[in-house]
Amino acid sequence: MIQLSQVQTIIAADPVRWRILRLVQELELPDCWIAAGFVRSAIWDHLHQRNASPLPPDVDVIWFDNERATAKVDAEIEATLRGMDSTLNWSVKNQARMHLRNADLPYTSAVDAMTHWPETATAVAVRLGIEGMIEVAAPLGLDDLFNLVVRPTAKFQADKRQIYLNRLRSKNWLATWPNLKIIPIG
Repeated sequence: MIQLSQVQTIIAADPVRWRILRLVQELELPDCWIAAGFVRSAIWDHLHQRNASPLPPDVDVIWFDNERATAKVDAEIEATLRGMDSTLNWSVKNQARMHLRNADLPYTSAVDAMTHWPETATAVAVRLGIEGMIEVAAPLGLDDLFNLVVRPTAKFQADKRQIYLNRLRSKNWLATWPNLKIIPIG
């Protein structure tokens, strides 16, 4: 519970992230969250005692709607968001279709889809709820995020191992957050 309130406090104290939450909320998409680096980077920066936390290269907006599960709809939503703020690199993905790209069984919700993401610390999302309260989704928990642990989720320890290893190399997180603990797989 403490970690949950810490996520809420850290995100709420960031005026840039707060504004982005409001923009996404205006879309009124079902089961909609801002996820991954948007939250992870803010927490890791806070734990590395940085005053400001720059946004990640893209803002990952996830949502879930079986009736509109096409790349075309996602592109239209990205265009709408660009119209609201063209300075951000929006990445919108309806999780009702992402199981196909990821070679998984169909997901049942945006939060269920997060359980299939590569790292436990990345499977976290936020959104504005009723009366402006920040809601947090962390289906794999917040311990790894707050303990600065980068650990692969189950499928990325075995079947999708190479994807995880490639992400570690390409992300080069240790260069930005030197206190991270990378859990080796082997």
